[in-house]
Amino acid sequence: MKLVVLESPYAGDVERNTHYARACMRDSLLRGEAPFASHLLYTQPEVLNDNIKEERTLGMEAGFTWGEKAELTVVYGDYGVSPGMKAGIERAKKAGRRVEFRFLFESENV
Repeated sequence: MKLVVLESPYAGDVERNTHYARACMRDSLLRGEAPFASHLLYTQPEVLNDNIKEERTLGMEAGFTWGEKAELTVVYGDYGVSPGMKAGIERAKKAGRRVEFRFLFESENV
């Protein structure tokens, strides 16, 4: 299995974005990949609070560190590219990791 960093939106409509991220994880798994979505893990209750700047930064840095071992960054773009996703894309590019864009819905304009 290929180690994959999964980028999808989180902030804003957290309920919708969490549901979407889970669907993205499923899509990646069904492609035979081993995805990692730090925003689903580190924002769990009693872990980190995404609304506290320092904790959000800590979670992002932890995800970036894990991503150094990944082979691919996959950006699921049905709901656009958030600032956090942009930071992940830039980190992947700086590390020389391939970035692939995917969409779950037939239309890219949801």
